[in-house]
Amino acid sequence: MIRVKCNHNATLYYAYHLAKAFLPDREITSEVIPEQEDAVCLEGEISLRAATERDLYTALRDLTGQDLPWGMLTGVRPTKLATLWLEEHLAGQEEHPADPAASDGSCGEWQQAFAEWFYRDRFVSEAKAKVAFQIARKERKICRELEGDEPSVLSDGKRYLPGWSLYIGIPFCPSVCSYCSFSSGSIHVYRDRVDRYLEALFREMQQKAQMYGTWPSTVYIGGGTPTSLNEEQLERLLSEADRIFALPEGLKAGKIREYTVEAGRPDSITEGKLRVLKQHGVTRISINPQSMQQKTLDVIGRSHTTQQIRDAFQMARELGFDNINMDIIAGLPGETQADMDDTLRQIREMSPDSLTVHSLAIKRSSAIGIRKKLAEKSGGETGPIADSGEISRMIDDAYHAAREMGMEPYYLYRQKSIAGNFENIGYARPEKEGLYNILIIEEVQSILACGAGASTKLLYPEPVPNPARNGQLTHMIRRENVKDIDEYIRRWEQETGESHA
Repeated sequence: MIRVKCNHNATLYYAYHLAKAFLPDREITSEVIPEQEDAVCLEGEISLRAATERDLYTALRDLTGQDLPWGMLTGVRPTKLATLWLEEHLAGQEEHPADPAASDGSCGEWQQAFAEWFYRDRFVSEAKAKVAFQIARKERKICRELEGDEPSVLSDGKRYLPGWSLYIGIPFCPSVCSYCSFSSGSIHVYRDRVDRYLEALFREMQQKAQMYGTWPSTVYIGGGTPTSLNEEQLERLLSEADRIFALPEGLKAGKIREYTVEAGRPDSITEGKLRVLKQHGVTRISINPQSMQQKTLDVIGRSHTTQQIRDAFQMARELGFDNINMDIIAGLPGETQADMDDTLRQIREMSPDSLTVHSLAIKRSSAIGIRKKLAEKSGGETGPIADSGEISRMIDDAYHAAREMGMEPYYLYRQKSIAGNFENIGYARPEKEGLYNILIIEEVQSILACGAGASTKLLYPEPVPNPARNGQLTHMIRRENVKDIDEYIRRWEQETGESHA
């Protein structure tokens, strides 16, 4: 066991997660010791002291003999630093004339300058720095197009997008994948409560609609797997969204720039459900294989075949969906680089419009995370999971496969407990980028979120007191819904005086 001791609570989060990134297989605890002289101390199996966060990184690097791909960064949004660097150095220009975006992804002088700065400042590798730069540049261009002729600026000088976007959460799936830690449950377990959940959801949607009088910029219905609902329930959901938020009028007027529904699991997709989505003006869907290896799908608890993935994709194309995303995960149990390459080959054959590549995050609340924790206590095995070197090669192969399909990286985020300290990255063909993905990750617009486990983010031009941080002034306030599905239903039924005892 390793004990991380910090002299200030603000340092604790960083020190713990940096230690976990360098030492992923060790059991690590943390505590605040205000009276200790050094900012961070590691005791137990490893003993070291560090006066600053930078000293801690270099000490762990020297101890393990490795650099982390993202260097000192432990946050989930590394592209924010790239965006700030661009804003400072481009000083209001749309693009620097001496550094045009190269179609082959080669770096220009500005990209190289940023990569050198990112390594000096945070020890970020050149490869990750260049990806961050490319994405920040792409996001900057897209956000400039969305904000129109009159950009909005926060009181601290940062730009933001006027208006708001809408998220609606459906926390049900055909089965729960072993790596999943979202607040979702099997549709079979909750079947007798789905209609009650929808009624509670509609009440929250009605309440949230009163917060803003204009149409949302984008709409995203996620989960879970929204298409876990049967056709009648899916029709009710989209009809209520149309009625409450006036979506048909917003789409017709061109005010709603994107309408996404995560179809997700191919075993939840039928022709009838796809027709419902089409009839309600949905412009973008996801059909997510995670892997095209049947052995992997069986291991992670996805109760469908690779043929069902191909069939669902083809059906969506035939019905006219021209913006389809696919998700895959690097580092799934038992998978090798050869497996990833075969998955990428099959995805190239289907030719989606965008591809999101996740690195496996083994969270404590997922089935894989629970098994890993039990194995740590018992000394048993957790099953084969690729090492960081192989995951890195998988990610590189995905990058090249996306480029071969005419895609460029357009958004990126990271998670705690992510395998190999890597990232999740979205690629898309031109004008097929997921706009909601950019808005939610970069936090440049308010997001109204409805449903169990959904998180509303409200952006204010002038700083306001944040109740969650002892009244500290901030531009962004986050309000999270209760995650437990049954508790979410109960709370909304109690608010309206209904009882289903």
